Amino acid sequence: MNASSLHSPTAVTPAPTGLPLLRLAFRPFYLLAALLAALAIPLWLAAYYGHLPALPNVGLPWHAHEMVFGFAIAVVIGFLYTAGRAWTGLDTPRGLPLALLALLWIAGRVAMLLAPAPLAAVLDILFLPVAAVPLYLVLKRANNRRNLFLILLLALLATANVLYHCALAGALALSPLVPVEGAIFVIVLLESIIGARVIPSFTKNTLGVAPLVDARRDRLSVALIVLSAASWLLGLPGPLVAALASATAVSLAIRLFGWKPWTTWRVPLLWILHLSYAWIIAGFLLLAASALGALPASAALHALTVGSMSGLIIGMITRTALGHTGRPLVAGRAETAMYVLVQIGALARLCAALAPAAREAALLAATLCWSAAFLLYLAVYGPYLCRTRIDGRDG
Repeated sequence: MNASSLHSPTAVTPAPTGLPLLRLAFRPFYLLAALLAALAIPLWLAAYYGHLPALPNVGLPWHAHEMVFGFAIAVVIGFLYTAGRAWTGLDTPRGLPLALLALLWIAGRVAMLLAPAPLAAVLDILFLPVAAVPLYLVLKRANNRRNLFLILLLALLATANVLYHCALAGALALSPLVPVEGAIFVIVLLESIIGARVIPSFTKNTLGVAPLVDARRDRLSVALIVLSAASWLLGLPGPLVAALASATAVSLAIRLFGWKPWTTWRVPLLWILHLSYAWIIAGFLLLAASALGALPASAALHALTVGSMSGLIIGMITRTALGHTGRPLVAGRAETAMYVLVQIGALARLCAALAPAAREAALLAATLCWSAAFLLYLAVYGPYLCRTRIDGRDG
């Protein structure tokens, strides 16, 4: 099961041409995302402890921005282009256009690290609009209205990125972290919608169980995520934010329970998705506690990012890479190790937020686990993604 399973027609399969790395977007963007993930957190931790005075851009805003608008967005675009081709039977960018788009992403990452702020802003802001246009054109040409909401979500992410750079430059009386938090909620919303499509389907097809899927419950969960996020970002009264966030967590927990996560423990490709989805529930519960002043906001935000976002990412970039390179959908020791490392890293990062006395040791442990997981992905999946499919097909 892979991106082509998302309620799609049969994808086009022309004869393979060109570099394998540039045949489908998941190939370069999964590799680039994993490379950034493996390097950026150790870099930020070194800067956090004052070991990189020559890189003044590497502060907390850079760290937050790059994990969302660098790492997560690369995976989102790689996945959506690949899924979009499967949904519509039409080609998304490949070959030279895909290479140029990947180079634009790379230019943004280098600029955010080294360039003056105005140049960094221009290069970084360009990526999302440029990436969204081809996906929109493919969906429109195929009359695929069901997935046009994705363009709206990409537009919201692009807007949040513009606001980040404006705030960073002092043009807005706003912390640059607020637009990053807004982008986190948009990605959580995307995870919720796509997760509700694929996780029950994957579970049913693999285990033969019958997960409960309720469209009304799904719409309620989406609405509550939007309301909770808006109340948090607008700084509404704490009790109201806490009530909405708690209701969101309950709604998502009922939804996840219906997918029968306890049946997946023998199948790593499944339990990583269920467990990572559960981190969204934890994130909103922690958000409720934070809104009441009981816990730091960083606990909730890292549950939503390291726990949920990164867990779902490592689960999907292994699964879709296996499927789209013609390999069996079976997680071996390497994949299981990646999943466990990301989950331990998430727990360690949560500990760093909740236990100040253990913060330094927990940050180091989280960094080591996180980087090890994505370095392992690069070592195992780099050859897969740079070579042609083992069945000789295109993609």
